[in-house]
Parts: sequence; C-alpha cells; structure tokens
Amino acid sequence: MPFAYYDTLTPAQQRVYRMSDSVSALRLREPRTLEPLVSALREALATGRQADTERATARLSDALCERLDVFPPRLEVLEVRPSSTTGELHGMYTLERGRRPHIQLWMRTAKHARVVAFRTFLRTLLHELGHHLDFLVLELPASFHTEGFFQREASLFHQLVPRPARPRRSRAGKGVAEDTPDISPGRRRRRG
Repeated sequence: MPFAYYDTLTPAQQRVYRMSDSVSALRLREPRTLEPLVSALREALATGRQADTERATARLSDALCERLDVFPPRLEVLEVRPSSTTGELHGMYTLERGRRPHIQLWMRTAKHARVVAFRTFLRTLLHELGHHLDFLVLELPASFHTEGFFQREASLFHQLVPRPARPRRSRAGKGVAEDTPDISPGRRRRRG
C-alpha cells in the first residue's frame, strides 16, 4: 500500500514510485568481506573524531558502491545535526547536474551534541546511499521514500550487520529432537 503522499504525485511520478516499491532488496557481493570496514566505522565513530569518522565512512561507502558496480558519491561527515522545530537532519543526498553526487551525514545530536549510536549512523549512511543507488542501480529518474526503498535500506543493513541468531526453544520431553526445525502452521519463519 503506497504512502499517503502517493496521491499528490503526477501519473509519471506514480509510475516511478511503483517501480521503486517493487524492488525490496539489493544484494552485495561478498558482504562478509566488508566486516573490517564496518568495524572500523564503529570504532571511529566511538572516538567522536569527525575526521576519523569521515574517512571510515567514505571507505565503507566506496566499498559498497564497488560491490554494486556504481561510482561512489562524494561523502562528508559533519558534526552537530542541524535542527528546526520539526526535527533534526540526519543526512542528505544531493544530486546536481554536472556535479558529483554528494552525501552529507551528521554524527552528533542537535540537542546535546552527543555522538549518535553506531546503528543509527550506519542506517543513515545506507539511507542516503539508497537515493544514490535508486539513480544508478535501479536507473530511476527520481528517488522516493517507498516501502521498497526502506526494505532495500534494511537489506543492506542486515548484510553488513547480520541479525543475531535467536536461541532455539528447547522442546525436550515432547518427543522432538532439539535441532528439528518447527514448521508447524503459525510457526513458519518469514523469508526476507
């Protein structure tokens, strides 16, 4: 189901929206090889040093783009998020004709100037990179926030930061070996 703003779009924009919404994942080549870059970004952000965070973020962004066969955008990490009465700006993707695309990310909260959480920062990077990938991988003429867009962002995140394995419930005493998968109705795992 489209987001509420869908009805305000022109018919041509609605077609682009539907194309974006139809793609739910982007698959990285060898995502495990990016673990050192993800760890380096986590460590750099934890130091609170802007220059270190910018270098680590750019290395990860460049590697992600290389895995998806697109040129990387220019990347800039800034200190305190700009804010207004409506909220804080976490990141911004800028595409201008004749110029290299540009991603800006802010690493500190507006209210207390605290370094943002690693997962939040990484998701912001992937969100802004998602706009870049809409143009270059999906070859869309515009980049809209659709369910598919957010699913693609999540798919990249979970390739870089795999979900922790959930401990299995013990069903000992029920005549079922503990390592037997439970595929009973209502217990099937969602795919994704």
